Amino acid sequence: MKRMVLVLWDIDRTLLYTGDIDRRVYKETFTSVVGRSPTALPARGTGVTMPLAVRELLRVNQVPEQDVETFAARIVDELPKRLAGHRELLVNDGVIMPGAVDVLAAVQQAEHLIPTVVTGNLRGSAETKLSALGLIDHLDTTIGGYASDDPHRPALVRIAQDRAAAKHGGPFNCDNTVIVGDSLEDVRTGLEGGARVIAVASGTTTEQQLRAAGAQHVLADLTSTTTLLRLVDPSEAP
Repeated sequence: MKRMVLVLWDIDRTLLYTGDIDRRVYKETFTSVVGRSPTALPARGTGVTMPLAVRELLRVNQVPEQDVETFAARIVDELPKRLAGHRELLVNDGVIMPGAVDVLAAVQQAEHLIPTVVTGNLRGSAETKLSALGLIDHLDTTIGGYASDDPHRPALVRIAQDRAAAKHGGPFNCDNTVIVGDSLEDVRTGLEGGARVIAVASGTTTEQQLRAAGAQHVLADLTSTTTLLRLVDPSEAP
């Protein structure tokens, strides 16, 4: 019996790109909760989890520190619902990253590979994006790790590993878990959380930066399904 390998996909800028939709949702939700428009928005493409991004959003917009946690909880609760309200915009303006459909399908079809997600998105937001762009059927989102589970992104690897073990018998550890993502946070998540890292320079971080951060492998994009499969499980290489 082949060993099982848990494949943890990042979402934004790895599998899909939603442009300014997330920033629009942050702005709308901040305005709804705080009662005024923000003058600054979260940085793009950092991979920071949504709860941490929300706290930073509040602080850079001069929300009093004593109100940050209360407002943050309300914004985090509202973000997935508000994003779901923009599903049509996601369908029309969202972009699937080059090669993503083919490589997702190939991983899903390999009986010994278990594809799910580890993402800085809240679970509701993650599933809305994946569903809107037709990618969700390639992933078992029930065993993923989400920012709604823990705002500390490296902790999400263990959460996904435990969920996968409960469903598939495991155990899962660094030897049979790989994360595929585009940001420095994805690299840190794998290295600190317990997963090998395949970095994809499809976001705002260069191949050189990803290598310097410690990614074991770096790809320019996902267009070579054969290469990705070989890196996910070198034991299957011819």
